[in-house]
Amino acid sequence: MSITRRTFLRASAAFGALAPATHAFGAARDSRLVTIVLRGALDGMAAVAPIGDPAYAGLRGDLALTRANALPLDGFFALHPAMPQFARLYQARQALVVHAAASPYRGRSHFEGQDVLESGQSSVGRADSGWMNRMLQALPSSRNAGREGLAVGALTPLIMRGPAPVLGWAPQSLKAEDDLAQRVLSLYRHADPALGAALAQGLDTNHMALNASKGVEANQGAGQPHAAMVKTAEGAARLLAQDNGPRIAALAFDGWDTHVNESARLAQLLAGLDAALATFEQTLGARWADTAILVVTEFGRTVQINGTGGSDHGTGSVAFLAGGAVKGGRVVADWPGLAQAQLFEGRDLKPTLDLRALAKGLAADHLGLSAKALDDAIFPGSQTVRPLTGLIA
Repeated sequence: MSITRRTFLRASAAFGALAPATHAFGAARDSRLVTIVLRGALDGMAAVAPIGDPAYAGLRGDLALTRANALPLDGFFALHPAMPQFARLYQARQALVVHAAASPYRGRSHFEGQDVLESGQSSVGRADSGWMNRMLQALPSSRNAGREGLAVGALTPLIMRGPAPVLGWAPQSLKAEDDLAQRVLSLYRHADPALGAALAQGLDTNHMALNASKGVEANQGAGQPHAAMVKTAEGAARLLAQDNGPRIAALAFDGWDTHVNESARLAQLLAGLDAALATFEQTLGARWADTAILVVTEFGRTVQINGTGGSDHGTGSVAFLAGGAVKGGRVVADWPGLAQAQLFEGRDLKPTLDLRALAKGLAADHLGLSAKALDDAIFPGSQTVRPLTGLIA
């Protein structure tokens, strides 16, 4: 009996979904979970190219990768050459790719797509909280007593908004003088002790996050497009590495809307993401072994390029998973194919895996959350979406 590529991948994905958890949160591991949202819609077929699909090269034209210029993964899929650090983690079985994936959203609005992705809801609507904040609320108290989530950015991302306490931190592009900060702190402590205590905590957090940033900036160069991603990753990792610090974090990288001149722009963006993942590994140190980093985007892009060397809003894309706690070295995909009849609405990569299944699998196996909490509270109305388990080593 012959086995097609798609059948093999489907069987591999199904085995992961049925496999028992290999390391639950209730054991000795002090788990950390980070979610990075790539806002703007990552071109998944450019980041991880299905070079084994016979229709791929013709559809992608000048954007197509080849076996000669891409980084090999499994023979069918190949990685963009701007991501050598992820390739290294993949070979070390500390990273994997999930392809042809999407949230339940099937429109092409960035705002609606991001809301559905970050809220964890099954459709567009009012979203007062995000699935990571609801996950914080559901964590076993013995494993999260007195700890808060970490939201990185000038504004708390929707994915981390909600009733659970959240520590906010944003890298500063313009730094205030330390003397000014201390004088303001002294004033607040005398005039309003509660506000003074809050400011002191904020200054301590900023100091912990940034006290090695000068070296990072010197190494990366202020003009490098990935410098901001690296600085953000380093600050978040320093906070997560603290013994009494947060264990769950969310951050977002903007700028992935590649309608024009995608080849050059996406290479810069992917290099930044690659460097950020390596920075997490380096800065977390021994904590890397307990960490899983999930990278997702609101939707993918069209399979064909447009007239300006870019791609337009699509549907299916990729998700990345990296960390010392990850059971990596594989691509998880039920590949739908790229023949015209196999495309979603005749133009997009058809999604065959729900991103909620990926998040549920991580929450269950890495954080010890129950099926009831995942189905009812964290991802409401998702009872038919089975967790993709077997992701954690």
